[in-house]
Parts: sequence; structure tokens; C-alpha cells
Amino acid sequence: MSYDYDLFVIGAGSGGIATARRAAEYGAKVGIAEYDRLGGTCVNRGCVPKKLLVYASQFPSHFEVATGYGWSPVQSQLDWQQLITAVNNEVTRLNGIYQRMLDNSKVELYRHHAAFVDAHTLAVGDQKITADKVLIAVGGKPVKPENIPGIEHAIVSDDMFHLQKQPQHLVVLGGGYIGIEFACILKGLGSQVTLVTRADKILRSFDEDIRTEIQEAMAKHGIRILNHMTDLAIAKTDTGLQLTIQQAGVPETTIVADAVSLAATGRIPNLDRLGIENTAVEIAEGAITVNDYSQTAESNIYAVGDCTDRINLTPVAINEGRAFADTHFGGKSRAMSYENVPTAIFTTPEAATVGLTEAEAVAKYGQDSIKVYRSRFRPMYYTLPNHDEKTLMKLVVHTETDRVVGAHMVGEHAAEIIQGVAIALKMGATKAQFDATVGIHPSSAEEFVTMR
Repeated sequence: MSYDYDLFVIGAGSGGIATARRAAEYGAKVGIAEYDRLGGTCVNRGCVPKKLLVYASQFPSHFEVATGYGWSPVQSQLDWQQLITAVNNEVTRLNGIYQRMLDNSKVELYRHHAAFVDAHTLAVGDQKITADKVLIAVGGKPVKPENIPGIEHAIVSDDMFHLQKQPQHLVVLGGGYIGIEFACILKGLGSQVTLVTRADKILRSFDEDIRTEIQEAMAKHGIRILNHMTDLAIAKTDTGLQLTIQQAGVPETTIVADAVSLAATGRIPNLDRLGIENTAVEIAEGAITVNDYSQTAESNIYAVGDCTDRINLTPVAINEGRAFADTHFGGKSRAMSYENVPTAIFTTPEAATVGLTEAEAVAKYGQDSIKVYRSRFRPMYYTLPNHDEKTLMKLVVHTETDRVVGAHMVGEHAAEIIQGVAIALKMGATKAQFDATVGIHPSSAEEFVTMR
């Protein structure tokens, strides 16, 4: 049967665009549909604008530290409107780059919503389009919890980049990485910040030492953290948003946020209006079910990225998409490996991790087969200003093979450092090989090869 396209991609985020371009490079005729801005969550509402805000939030600390090195004190005020405008202008610039990349790759872009009519047919705007293979790459979306009275007054993380006025007091609901990143950003920019979470500690599923180190640092930097929340209600008043918070074993707390409460309680696959019911594609726990090669239960339909809810990271979606294109259009069959995928948390202090947590390693290999190495110290940068800032580094080693199965860090430049360490873990490096590597002195990174 003849189709309009060899491949049609639904969603022009990082994963969708990477797949479309790679398939087109192999000679496939490719179309892609996107009704929103190009680049998806990462470019428009996530990684890129958030990292720019992280940079902005760090300048007050730099100004303060500089006095320890002989610089006169700096008195500076943030122009919120200028910052937000500059960030969004950069996002617009990147959208133009993505458009040019699709044009250069001869990928045909449809600026419409796409939905399945059947497994090979899509309704795209007012057109019907057919494709041999279809890739779903629609990403995720933030979700507000439904069981909190007044939750309609809260905004989600996407909205943070469009606030016309800086919140004087921000309340963050949720202790995941998105929530704590925004908590640290707004605190660094000068807002008062309170973080509320049901858990006993932030960052569930991360290594316990990372969770403890970041939470303690956030509290030391002035972020109020209310753990063990059991009940919450939000009410709009003349003075702002009033939050009534109940914690286990603690008297009720009332907080008034001047303008906004951030709901950072999670994201879900964005599967609305896709017409999936017109296909054999299966959904489990709100996500598209796929096999190791990103194939759904409908043999010609595939899915990558956050809509599959595997590892929701931009580089993972890109790698999944390129593996799909290599397999089906490049004659190079390969599956995405989810082992030793590094990730970072852009809090203050920053954190990064790759491999198994200590708890995961113990569960997999047994307590007696795991040895943990830790180093906690004040970086040289903070010695002259005499600031009590700490860096934590940790290696988790499987003693029977001497392989390093986990590496974790909290401290400045953690992401940059762990990226290199991730290569070593991916190659199966042993602790002896770490030890045999000459360190770069003086640097924080050298601690990873000097821990004994």
C-alpha cells in the first residue's frame, strides 16, 4: 500500500524532532505535527528557561562571596521583567532554530493537532494523512492534585516563566526535583520561599545522602520546609493566598503567599485528544506501553519520551528516537539502554547522579557485597569568604567485581563532573581504575579518584 509518508511524528519536542531528522537523513519521507511551540517541554517550559533562571539566581551569592576576595560590596536589584523577557526571547530564538533544522532536513511540518483515525491514518487539522509508521512523541504535562480545596488558585511549573511580577512569598507544593529547583531559584532571586511536602524528605527515589544534603542546605539557605503534610487547603483572600497546612504531630500552620502558590506535584503523559482508542495501542497507568524498541501493541505505531513514562529526561527521549530511526530507516538495529543514565538537579547546591543508589545496590547485590566511599568537604572557593558550604561525593562499589555501580554528588558543578564520571560507569570502570587515575589539583572533581 502507498502512504503519504514513510514516518509521521506526532509532537515536535526534543524526541520527536530528533527522530524526524534522523529518519530523514536516511532518506525517509517524514512529516511532523505540532500545534504548540517547537522544542517541547525542555525548550519552552523546562530545561532551557529553567537553567537560565538558575544562573540568574546565583549572582547574589557570587556578589557576597566576592567580598571575601577583596571586592567591595555590590548593591544590586533584580529587574524581574527584564529577566523574564530575556528568558522568553531566548526561547523564541530557539524555536526559530528548530524550524530551520526541520526545513534543512526536508521534514514537512504541520502546525496542527494530530489524532488517529486508524493505525495508518491521522486527522491533522482538516487533512487526512497516511503513514507507514507513526511515532508518538507528545511528552507530558503538569498536573494539579484534585483533592486539595482551592487548588484552582495555584499555578503549575509551566506558568513560572510568564509571571509578570516576582512573587514576594512563594509556596511550593511538592518535594520532587521540579519543585525544589524552583524553590531554590526564587530564594536566590530574593523571594521568601516555603516548601510543603507529604514525605519526610525531598527527592523520593534519589540516593538518601543526596536527599539529606540538599534538604539541609535548602533549610540553611533560608527555605522553610514543612514535611509530613497530611492536609492542605488554599483560600484566596484580600492579602493573597492563604494556605492552611496540617502536619503529622504538629499544630496547624497558616501561611499567606503574596500572589502565587506553585503546584509542582508531578507530570503525566499528554495523551488528550490523540484518538488512541482508534488503534490497538495500550495504555497502562496513564502511559503508552512500549517494548524495548519503543513499539506499541499496534505494530506500526511507536512512542518515545515522557508519554511512555520510562525515564523522563530530554536526552533519553532523543536517544530513544534516534535508536528507533537507526533501527527502521538506517539498517542499524539498536535499543535504548536505560542503565547508568546520568541526571542532575539544578538546586542550590546542585546535585547529579548516575547508576544505583546505595539502597538499590544493597537490594540488588546484598549488604555484604556493597562498599560505600564518601567525601564531604568545604570547597576552596568558600575558604576566603569563610562560608559554610559543603560538597558531598559518594561512590557505591560492588566488592565482588570492584565495579563502581553508583556515583553521586552534591555541590557546585555537579552536573559537569558527573557527566564525565558517567562515561566511566558506562564502561564498567572499577574502583581500582578510579584510584589509578591522576586527579586534577586543586579541584573538587579530584575527590572522585582519591576516596579511600
